[in-house]
Amino acid sequence: MRRRLTRNLAGVDVAVWGIPFDAAVSNRPGARFGPQAVRRASAIMEGDPQYPFHADPFANLAVIDYGDCALDFGMHGETPQRIQAQAKPILDAGVTLLSIGGDHFVTWPLLKAHAEKHGPLALVQFDAHQDTWFDADERIDHGSFVARAVRAGVIVPETSIQIGIRTHAPDTCGLDIVYGDDVARLGVDGVLARIQERVGDAKAYVSFDIDCLDPAFAPGTGTPVAGGLSSREALMILSGLEFLDIVGGDVVEVAPAYDHADITSIAGAAVIQRLLGILARKKGG
Repeated sequence: MRRRLTRNLAGVDVAVWGIPFDAAVSNRPGARFGPQAVRRASAIMEGDPQYPFHADPFANLAVIDYGDCALDFGMHGETPQRIQAQAKPILDAGVTLLSIGGDHFVTWPLLKAHAEKHGPLALVQFDAHQDTWFDADERIDHGSFVARAVRAGVIVPETSIQIGIRTHAPDTCGLDIVYGDDVARLGVDGVLARIQERVGDAKAYVSFDIDCLDPAFAPGTGTPVAGGLSSREALMILSGLEFLDIVGGDVVEVAPAYDHADITSIAGAAVIQRLLGILARKKGG
């Protein structure tokens, strides 16, 4: 959104950070280009009151573009430690971190960094997949971060919820699941009520896998699944999450090589825009 590119955290409320990593995908690669694609799509979201908040979030919310996480493409085993270590100074400065992936593996070290700062978290996950597959700690894959986080005590399953799920995994890990068809049956207000009932006043991390959206609205992703949410449904739900105590969040799995007319990148930018709008409103904007 044309925010200043800097690593200076003085006076900053929110840092937007890219994590160009996709070596953990099980299907189509390309999410390493997600951060630059989402940034390009977001450039138009600047300088005006933003829908649906009737306000310019940057009028009272100091937001910077923190650039991208520095990763070694030949040392994937070091990736989680690098992400967590580089997130730490941002969080220690009292800055809210919104990250752009990258595949969904990056959420695992991000959750660890946030839990180190805030304690065990409630996870609000928008996704087509449960991501509860788990074999071994040393695996680098994008389908296991939820199981890892539950087993490590990083997230609290009793206050965590998944929205838009359209696949099955062997274990729910104790999270509440709102399946894709349930979203249609419950409607936006019903889904928001379900989230509020589950999460309550717990500190929450919001992770949005772009494949939560139906491929009609987000074809540019690695593991698309038919029957998902529309962009409007998802953005209406996100806009209604003001009741959450959001301490961090991300949008992941945007793979622009499979996109058409940038519609997936536009959706990814809109996710970040909604989270920024909520944070600005909660600050008093």
